[in-house]
Amino acid sequence: MILSILLSIILIGLGLIHFNWVNGGKFGFAKSLPTKENGERVLNPKKIDSAIVGIGLTAFGIFYVLKSGIFEYNLPEWIMKYGSWIIPIIFLLRAIGEFKYVGFFKSVKKTDFGKLDTKFFSPLCLIIGIFGMIIQLMK
Repeated sequence: MILSILLSIILIGLGLIHFNWVNGGKFGFAKSLPTKENGERVLNPKKIDSAIVGIGLTAFGIFYVLKSGIFEYNLPEWIMKYGSWIIPIIFLLRAIGEFKYVGFFKSVKKTDFGKLDTKFFSPLCLIIGIFGMIIQLMK
């Protein structure tokens, strides 16, 4: 239950950061996007992209609130079954990365994003993935 609540807080918090960006907030936005060595952004997300990610992260957070058992609400069994595997796998894959700009095995490491990804973003994704797997395996 404690891991589920912790994941809920983390995921909903990340969702709120993305919603802040949708509403024009700048906190952490520039440094959260991968760049080439010359500083050119690899991604140029629009507000709708941030909204979609924010909705997804918030939904994942709500999923773990429901998984904790704090609230009595029954999602369809297939959502609980597959979501319990899909969510951690998404974050484990993000931690591994795409081998160039994102993840532990990226080759571009010296950019602002690369440094933050190595210190914070990828480890956080790894922790989310591991906690999600622990929750699933302990059921």
